[in-house]
Amino acid sequence: MSHILSAVAWPYANGPRHIGHVAGFGVPSDVFSRYMRMAGHDVLMVSGTDEHGTPILVAADEEGVSARELADRNNRLIVEDLVALGLSYDLFTRTTAGNHYHVVQDMFRTVRDNGYMVQQVTRSAISPSTGRTLPDRYIEGTCPICGAAGARGDQCDTCGNQLDPTDLVNPRSRINGETPAFVDSTHWFLDLPALAQALGEWLHEREASGTWRPNVIKFSQNLLEDIRPRAMTRDIDWGIPVPGWEDQPSKRLYVWFDAVVGYLSASIEWARRSGDPEAWRQWWNDPQALSYYFMGKDNIVFHSQIWPAELLGYNGQGGRGGGPGDLGVLNLPTEVVSSEFLTMEGKKFSSSHGIVIYVRDFLSRYQADALRYFICAAGPETADADFTWAEFVRRTNGELVAGWGNLVNRTASMIHKRFGAIPAPGELQDIDRALLASVEAGYSAVGDLIRHHRQKAALAEAMRLVGEANKYVADTEPFKLKGQDPATQERLATVLHTLAQAVTDLNLMLSPFLPHAANAVDRVMGGDGRIAPMPRIEEVRELDPQVLPEALADRDSYPVIVGDYSTAPSWGRHQITAGTPVGKPAPVFAKLDEAIVEAELARYTDAIPDDVTGA
Repeated sequence: MSHILSAVAWPYANGPRHIGHVAGFGVPSDVFSRYMRMAGHDVLMVSGTDEHGTPILVAADEEGVSARELADRNNRLIVEDLVALGLSYDLFTRTTAGNHYHVVQDMFRTVRDNGYMVQQVTRSAISPSTGRTLPDRYIEGTCPICGAAGARGDQCDTCGNQLDPTDLVNPRSRINGETPAFVDSTHWFLDLPALAQALGEWLHEREASGTWRPNVIKFSQNLLEDIRPRAMTRDIDWGIPVPGWEDQPSKRLYVWFDAVVGYLSASIEWARRSGDPEAWRQWWNDPQALSYYFMGKDNIVFHSQIWPAELLGYNGQGGRGGGPGDLGVLNLPTEVVSSEFLTMEGKKFSSSHGIVIYVRDFLSRYQADALRYFICAAGPETADADFTWAEFVRRTNGELVAGWGNLVNRTASMIHKRFGAIPAPGELQDIDRALLASVEAGYSAVGDLIRHHRQKAALAEAMRLVGEANKYVADTEPFKLKGQDPATQERLATVLHTLAQAVTDLNLMLSPFLPHAANAVDRVMGGDGRIAPMPRIEEVRELDPQVLPEALADRDSYPVIVGDYSTAPSWGRHQITAGTPVGKPAPVFAKLDEAIVEAELARYTDAIPDDVTGA
């Protein structure tokens, strides 16, 4: 058994999340975490809402509310949506929690005291109309290196080079289109050049492991070619105060330091709330523990350069030496699991252009597992993928309903009608043994693929076995085994017992992908419907109110996602019990009317300008 950290990207709280977001960070991390728990590992899955920075202030101003009010509202919306999707977090918290403030500031002090934070005067981008700092990612212009339009102030997605806002040709604000003003300001910079050798050695080890997706490791190594100090503070009054600069309330730690520390702070908060405040160390201090970071490709730089560099700086493992603080030597990521982008009907998701399908809106009309299935079967695992309503309907009806749902329904229906309970088998024939052996072998094949983050292939293999089981029904024709002849009755009992075992196996195998359906299928087959433990929302008390600024100090509680996932069955065959009652089944999956394609296209494409194109 290993200790496995599932570190899931923190959704930004400036608004609700859309299906493209959860395709990158949410569903893939949950499938992996659910499988690894069933495989016997001790998994800690953590994340939370990222609630600081200028975009929060901009959105709050637009709505005429305070930054805290906006963050509180969107935090709760996001929590509710992720629970509805069945994402099995051990703790989903927030960056405005006092525990997070405390951990971030402690980590900053150690990295600074080890010599990996240096003060520099920089040209900060300011909004002329508001006087606020513009985040690097909210400034766009032409890339000075490759000439591509739409490069951001931190990176050009076309050529992959890191940039500063001052590098851009014709920079403009993404918020209101104005040309930013650049003013001199002193900030703390993470001295990445002093950590470059250690970063390079770590990435070389990761490349040698052969586990990282090629696009991620190559991109990460390319980042080292243009490594430079990166600013870790900003001129803004909404965020975590900078230790040592308490007399400068207009300066705060930047998201590049603040948010990524959340993986550690959430682990510590989970431990504190579990009753064993030191329990987090099993995932962070034990060199044998493994950690997997899940995100979309636009966040690779944070997780394969910035966060590892901060960890190395905290550990004192860079060119300037030093030693770790009270948290001890912290583990670097085992793997950065980055997905590509999900588009919608060939166009980039864009809330401002109406090209968006919010998770909550989607789940108000369709089953959560239908969305999970689409993401796992056709999502942006290693290449950009396109969500279309026609493909969603086709996969739901043709694969979930006609394939898996039909197998479950007719198996349970025949058992209920002919026996009322799972029958005891007679002597197995070769065709029975072949199906049972093929399905049982699927545990190894599907599990290995999930473990190596090949979820598309894993789901395809499980569904191939569903196809084998459906073929077994067609070949054995149990619906034709009628009459009271003892031999016929024994053969019918054997076929239906074989099918019941296959369905039970396949349901467990599919449960990481389809947890809601797995519980429903389990109930159909006479179980208690708890093979896929689900997350829940819990209101918790603030642990460290004394460290919070005045704008947050009076908050007594906030919602988190937690869950007890220890009841999930182990990964592998569990023999069914003859005599288990099976009632008349109800369909597990809802068949979709093809007319929804036109209706949904009308709903979501009316506001899309013709010049908004795909990624």
